[in-house]
Amino acid sequence: MGGGRWRRVLSGVWRSIAVWAVSTATMLVLAGALPDFQLQSDNGDSATRVAVTAAVGAGVFGLLSSLVWPLLVRALLLVPALILGLLVFFLNGSLLLLALRVNPSGQSEAAPETAVVVAAVMSAVASATGGALAVRDDDAYRRRLYRLAARGRGRGRSDSDRGPSFPGVVFLQLDGVGHDVLEEATGKGLMPTVARWLATTHRVTPWRTDWSSQTGASQLGILHGSNHDIPAFRWYEKESHEVMVCNRPSSAAELQRRAIGHTGDGGLLTVDGASRGNLFSGGADELALVLSMAARRGRENRSRSGYFAYFSDPANAVRTAMSFVAEVFREIGQSTRARLRKRRPRVGRGGLYPFVRAFATVVERDVVVAAVIGDMLAGRNAVYADLVAYDEVAHHSGPRGRDTEKVLERLDRSLALIEKVAEHAPRPYRIVVLSDHGQSPGETFLTRYGLTLGNLVRAGCGLPVPRRARRTHSGAEARAAVRAALRRPVEESGERHSPPRRSEPVVLASGNLGLVSFPDVPHRMSREEIDRRHPALLSTLANHPGVGFLLVRSEEHGGLVIGAHGAEAPVDALDDEHPGPLADFGPGAADAVRRTHTFPHAADIMVNSWYDPEEGEVLAFEEQIGSHGGLGGAQGRPFLMSPLALSEPAGDGGDLVGAERVHRVLRGWLRECDGPQVPLPMARSERAA
Repeated sequence: MGGGRWRRVLSGVWRSIAVWAVSTATMLVLAGALPDFQLQSDNGDSATRVAVTAAVGAGVFGLLSSLVWPLLVRALLLVPALILGLLVFFLNGSLLLLALRVNPSGQSEAAPETAVVVAAVMSAVASATGGALAVRDDDAYRRRLYRLAARGRGRGRSDSDRGPSFPGVVFLQLDGVGHDVLEEATGKGLMPTVARWLATTHRVTPWRTDWSSQTGASQLGILHGSNHDIPAFRWYEKESHEVMVCNRPSSAAELQRRAIGHTGDGGLLTVDGASRGNLFSGGADELALVLSMAARRGRENRSRSGYFAYFSDPANAVRTAMSFVAEVFREIGQSTRARLRKRRPRVGRGGLYPFVRAFATVVERDVVVAAVIGDMLAGRNAVYADLVAYDEVAHHSGPRGRDTEKVLERLDRSLALIEKVAEHAPRPYRIVVLSDHGQSPGETFLTRYGLTLGNLVRAGCGLPVPRRARRTHSGAEARAAVRAALRRPVEESGERHSPPRRSEPVVLASGNLGLVSFPDVPHRMSREEIDRRHPALLSTLANHPGVGFLLVRSEEHGGLVIGAHGAEAPVDALDDEHPGPLADFGPGAADAVRRTHTFPHAADIMVNSWYDPEEGEVLAFEEQIGSHGGLGGAQGRPFLMSPLALSEPAGDGGDLVGAERVHRVLRGWLRECDGPQVPLPMARSERAA
């Protein structure tokens, strides 16, 4: 055995002894502080005997945590992920009780509830001590990070193994962070890591989304190269009489299947890739928190394996649980303060929302970041991960403000950690940061006008309108992720539509984009058919001050854009120089609307809300004060931040438009890294571009 190997062995032994000593001291302190936890008999023991009892108890507990804990977590593979997060405390406490029971040095005992607390504190202290000691040794730090991130994955890597010499790529999606928000955050010093990268190693490029400016359309296009026939976040399909919802596992799986069929390509991550926290897999074999795979059952379902890899270290569960509770109270405090100060605009933030927010900003972030760390230290070729924290908070708090600034600061710290881990990875990595859309501020349609889009449509059809408006769901991605983690159905109320009278319209909202469909007509209705059935409907919608424009099919003109006061124009006649009713919506609006008109599942009436180009505000048809889904403002202007070592994303000097174009850029960067690529050299969607 060489000198270097002996030094590593001795260093490991020394760290283990140090952790054991700190754990022993922690147990002694807790025994003195907690009345239901004792390390001596009722008659009292000598200080030496108590110390020996604590030392043996800490040693046995540490041994059980190292050997038994991973086996327990693996045995609980079928338990819903969030339940495991709670169960982890009771299992950890049980291991401590077992350690005390088999301890031959004294009559130590603890109440079950006290054992949970003691075990949690000892796990946290042992993890912190081991990490603090290991970080002083680069090799030990790398080995520790790999063990913590990859435990439970059934894979290992020898310390001497090195990965390929060519770089891998990590794509980190900051969900909902617009280009303007990123620039403001770096200017204010909220994101020092991003600011340093932009000053030294990276560039940032804005890009423009399709009309459907939401994660489903953008991420499907980015990961699979096609978002054809994705008209919105949710839409009604007449042939199946069902509503497709991008964040429903069954819908996500079907959309992924359609995209693969459309391109003839498995996706961006087909070769040695990992997909973490996404709606779609991208063709990756390594999956964690991927919604399109969440409908699978049994041990074959690896979409939640990231939870179990993460919670296999009890210290992770302790740290995340503490942060989760803190985030719940932080949200309650922030929402109470906003209500007392009567801030406007404002939406309800009660019920389960504080827990949904804590899941998005703490649990999902921790699990996804840990999975990415494991992927990098395992030397995978391409990793794509989605961090949804900002998007979830901005929906309810607005795109700008102290609430979202705090989230951006924590996201920046996650980027800094991933950058640090890259230094210890077995291969070099290029880190690309991007977003799928931005968010536009503004109060809700319901708040401003006292009725929902659905009720406005009913009024235009001459149907009775309920006196009390029913509030819509926010549709945030994190809510579906929570339900999938709990194995509860993701369908929202009314989304599996069975109208009592099939002649009544189905009205759906996707941010500030509304869709109106008539389920009793098997084809997409024309403007002429709508006018014959409901003569007042189109004029009622187009002339409402909260509506920007409509898109319908015309028997005479094809696609027809209708604005207020009788303004209308064939969509094929519109462009940036002659925008017609789309004048307020900026460059590219006509192209985006024209493309959506060609989709087989475009609604009978597509409704885009009013937009104020001076203030950048829209009116969401959902209960969101930061929204996205249609045209108007920052929601359609995300960013792509790439290393200078990679080619310019818009090499022709033009604008970067559409998620499918971003897919081609990312695919080109993978080729530039000279690694093995997706077997098909070029997908059909790329050849057609």
